[in-house]
Amino acid sequence: MSNHELNRSLEAVLMVVDEPVSEIILAQITEVPTEQVLAALLELAAEYAEQGRGFELRQIAGGWRFYSHPDLAPIVEKFVLDGQQTRLTQAALETLAVIAYRQPISRARVSAIRGVNVEAVMKTLVSRGLVEESGTEAETGAILYVTTSYFLEKLGLKSVNDLPALAPFLPDVDGLDEVLSSLTD
Repeated sequence: MSNHELNRSLEAVLMVVDEPVSEIILAQITEVPTEQVLAALLELAAEYAEQGRGFELRQIAGGWRFYSHPDLAPIVEKFVLDGQQTRLTQAALETLAVIAYRQPISRARVSAIRGVNVEAVMKTLVSRGLVEESGTEAETGAILYVTTSYFLEKLGLKSVNDLPALAPFLPDVDGLDEVLSSLTD
């Protein structure tokens, strides 16, 4: 394997790893001696640093991995925290739909409709500004959730009344009261 092919192979593998990978594993994958892989990794790391790339190749925790360049941390943080460019999971979309059509609604009722615990998903939706607390339920004291103006903006709607007619296909929330009270007794 030529040095160019080795570098490309290492870059391709390192692009998809979730945690640092050792040069030994990289050597096994590429079928190249460990010393040659280590030399290639050091060369790539130096090349990226010399070129002033927005990422760097680091040896950390017994392995190698790409990281965003430390001086770009404010941009990466803005993307991750403010931009929220990542897509919502299927679970988050389903939870958001239930809230949109049945608001104001408690987390317990959303869980009952979906048939799964939605606590983590609710935290995600709140942190992304798509859902917010809106008082408490008189009977149980549970916190009620509603969609936000940001949610409407992202969907291009003036109000929740502009949502397509989907509510008739969702379970009857009133019937869930009996289920919920049997669970809490």
